Amino acid sequence: MGIEQAEAGGASTALYRVIADRGSLMPFGGETEHGNPSDWPGYAAELERARLTSGARHAVTTARVTISGERCVLIGFEFAFLGGSLGTAEGAMIGRAFAAAIAERVPVVCVAASGGMRMQEGTSALTQMQSVAASVGSVRRAGIPFAAVAGDPTTGGVWASLVAAADVALGVDGARISFSGSRTRPAGADPRSADYYAAGKWQHGFLDVLGSADDVRGQLGAFVTLLSPRARADRERYHPGAAGPVRPDSEDAGRAHGQRDGWQQVLAARQPGRVASDRWLASCFGTRFEIRGDRAGGVDHGIRCGFGLNGGQTFGYIAQSGQATTGAGYRTATRLIGLAERFGCPVLTLIDTPGAASGPADEASGIGTAIAELLVAVASCSVPITSVVTGEGVSGGAIALGAPGNLWIAPDGYLSVAAPELAASILKRGPDDIAEIASLLRLTPADLTARGIVRGVTSPPAESRPAPQGPGGTGTADRR
Repeated sequence: MGIEQAEAGGASTALYRVIADRGSLMPFGGETEHGNPSDWPGYAAELERARLTSGARHAVTTARVTISGERCVLIGFEFAFLGGSLGTAEGAMIGRAFAAAIAERVPVVCVAASGGMRMQEGTSALTQMQSVAASVGSVRRAGIPFAAVAGDPTTGGVWASLVAAADVALGVDGARISFSGSRTRPAGADPRSADYYAAGKWQHGFLDVLGSADDVRGQLGAFVTLLSPRARADRERYHPGAAGPVRPDSEDAGRAHGQRDGWQQVLAARQPGRVASDRWLASCFGTRFEIRGDRAGGVDHGIRCGFGLNGGQTFGYIAQSGQATTGAGYRTATRLIGLAERFGCPVLTLIDTPGAASGPADEASGIGTAIAELLVAVASCSVPITSVVTGEGVSGGAIALGAPGNLWIAPDGYLSVAAPELAASILKRGPDDIAEIASLLRLTPADLTARGIVRGVTSPPAESRPAPQGPGGTGTADRR
């Protein structure tokens, strides 16, 4: 059922009912009573009118549901009840919902449609932001996935304490999403600015997915299918000695790769026909869900991060695509590492970059700091990381994604302290010396294997497997 069907005939249906599997809703916590902490005149009568007009007891409904067949705890907002505003009763219900998800080891899914905190309850409503934040922290510590859907509208304290704090955030196209509500913005602010809408939040990397309600439902299904603690427990457990998505090529193939000199290897890594990261991902993973953005206003279209299913095991993945990686890309990769650690998922990184982006704007955005933080995240990660140099592997922009002690290389890959042309410039050598310097850099798979820098040569499976579509499908929602 799509949102158009849900609202056919003028009967509005809350978005969370569209997102959940039909017939699966089992509410709990509705017995929670409202108070009047600020002694607001006439508040009891307002609550009674809200119940009559909305058909709900509170601005949120908490329930056990299934999404794509996976059990979840739902926090659904009723916008018809005082604009979906959050008061003390709703805060208590949200806390109980998070506690239930921890006890039952199932994901939390919040489907929001809210104007923020409730004015009639004053500061008591405001402090619910702290209460919600504590609940989010509790599921993070417990390794419970938390996904949030931003419906129309999602504003104020509900956006800033609940939805924006989720592990992944999905937005319904056209929804108003902002911290400032329409009546609290500066004079002269353009109310039609994309920055107040889902499209702007997606553009700047604050939403992982943007689409219709039906699109969001399908991709949310992929997320809970991949990362539900119960589903992960039923699958084969990964251990560091397992091959996972990477297996060494034969010795004969390895000898064949060693026939190139350094410059030939560099040219092979740059050729358009080589196996690129998209094919690696399609070969390694079926169902996928991709995260997007560094949650600091940046998106790097040249790096892909997400979760995928391989051999019954959910992996995290980070894949460069042959472009210079920006600070936003490295911060997004660090975000992925953090999520994978929280959920206990091993990680595959695919290295393919001519180096880190190096313009003035990149320095201003803190690219050196972003690389440093990723290096630390990879070096200290508590889950196994496997890395493959699939194309160019140049300088710190490449090694930031490299797993110490578990680095592999593809037949057409190379790994070097600098590109041969830049090395020649650094050493004050001319263009005629570039090929010689490429050989002196010892950057070929054979050189790197012999020196113990990489474990061996590996290739993706011979035939790629496209990810399934529809509910539980790729989860990429990529508008690039």
